[in-house]
Amino acid sequence: MTTRPTPDGSLTDRGFLATRAYGTGQHLAARQSLYQWQTPRHDLPGIVVSELTGIRGAVADVGCGNGKFAARLREDRPDLTVLPMDVSPGILGTISGGVVADVGQLPIADRALGAVLAMHMLYHVEDQTQAVRELRRVLDPDGIAVVSTNSRTDKRELEDLWRRAAGDVLGMKEGPARVQLSARFTLEDAPPVLGTAFERVRTIPLPGVIAVTDSEPVVAHLASYEAWAGQMGVPFQETVERARERVDEAIRAEGAFRITCLGGVFVCRGARL
Repeated sequence: MTTRPTPDGSLTDRGFLATRAYGTGQHLAARQSLYQWQTPRHDLPGIVVSELTGIRGAVADVGCGNGKFAARLREDRPDLTVLPMDVSPGILGTISGGVVADVGQLPIADRALGAVLAMHMLYHVEDQTQAVRELRRVLDPDGIAVVSTNSRTDKRELEDLWRRAAGDVLGMKEGPARVQLSARFTLEDAPPVLGTAFERVRTIPLPGVIAVTDSEPVVAHLASYEAWAGQMGVPFQETVERARERVDEAIRAEGAFRITCLGGVFVCRGARL
């Protein structure tokens, strides 16, 4: 099972991801920051730490981004050897011990790790089945893989906001949809992919509602997709600013702009041979 390629390849192209999309941690931090306004608040690094109870030895954080999971593991589990890995040398610049590596071919020996993380990153992988097999390869027989992504229903209000703002800019009812990163590896679609390499896949759903009383967090989130502006078929900055106006209008009318979220974590065990 190999996930179909994206039309322009920008969601999975290693060079594009390492430079334009994640050359620094700025845009990723903007997307992460929106969750400060979510109820209930889910401590995702804390969930990872809890799931790794009993794990010993080394843990690789593959596609570590700005290092929030690696930092939490180092703080809460100093007994573990934490290996942050990412395709982007730029985003690794501030992370101690970071290694440039691709999940399709990890520079790790067979059965060398107690755990491996792939947090909100497998949607950037062209051949997801190969990547999942690679995650399994580096784990010892009792090791676990922790993977996360979002539901296909996640943040639907943001998608509606973008299309309506784009329509305003283009002079039509609705404009084209924006690039949706997790659409290539959703909460609903992931279990069969993970099941090609692991015998047991447990899902931890993480629902919530974001309510903002200031448009800036939403605007920052939308603007963080700037690397894909050319693939959206609409004047990007104009659409972001029109979205700001629409969010401000909603806040004045309803007291807050609300976004329904659904993410999740998969805990994978047992090698499927």
